[in-house]
This record gives sequence, structure tokens and C-alpha cells, in this order.
Amino acid sequence: MGMPEGTPTYEPGIRWNDALGILARPTGGSYGTPVAEGAGFKYDEATLHELVKEWSALAVEYKNDLIDADYVAKAKPPGQEFASENNAGVTQQSGEALTDALNQRIAYCQNMAQKYLTALGKYATAEDHARTVINQQPKGLA
Repeated sequence: MGMPEGTPTYEPGIRWNDALGILARPTGGSYGTPVAEGAGFKYDEATLHELVKEWSALAVEYKNDLIDADYVAKAKPPGQEFASENNAGVTQQSGEALTDALNQRIAYCQNMAQKYLTALGKYATAEDHARTVINQQPKGLA
């Protein structure tokens, strides 16, 4: 089956996989498994560690981008005429907006990494508690 003719338009209820002839249905993602009793996902310990690593790495990438944004925010006019001064001012405003956006993204990524670290702490606490309960059980068959 080929691509539909014409410009794609939004039609409520349309299943684009069917319309495009895609047979494989997407899954819930590569992280965790769907929780049957409610909304959300559950993660194993290895996945939590990977998520912390990925969010932290993304924050570092945004921090590295701040260096380039600083160059834009400090742009100098190429000449001494009005047009150059005005152009430099607009460029500097763009650089400042970019810097603000990058700082917000850094904070968000660090916050997400911290949430997964907190979840890892709860995971470790639950594991320790379960280990303690199991170790308190009588040994052997009774």
C-alpha cells in the first residue's frame, strides 16, 4: 500500500498505522513495562541507573551548548553604522534568550536525574527491607 494522496490532514480517530499500511504496532517504549493496575511504568534497578545516566548526560550537553550561546549573547557589531549596531543588539537578545532556555533545560534534566536517583534510593531501601524480612525467617524446612 502506498502513501495516501494529497496533503495529510488531522482526522479524529484515524489510525495512521492502518492508513499507511504499517502492520507492526508500537509498544510502550524501551523503558519498563506497563503497570496493569494504573497509569505509569515500573522500572528495574538497571533501567533506573540508565535513566540517571541519560538525563545527566543530556544536562552536560546543554551546559556545553551554553559556551556557544555566550558567544551569541556577546556579539559585536561588524561596523560603526546604525544597521550594524541594531543587528548586534538583536543578535545579543537572541543569545540571551538561548542562554535562558538552555539553563531551563539544564535544570529540568538535573531534576529528572535527581528523581530517578531518589527512586533508586527507595528501590534500595525496599530491597534492604525485603532482605531483612527474608533473613528473619527460620532456616530450613519445618
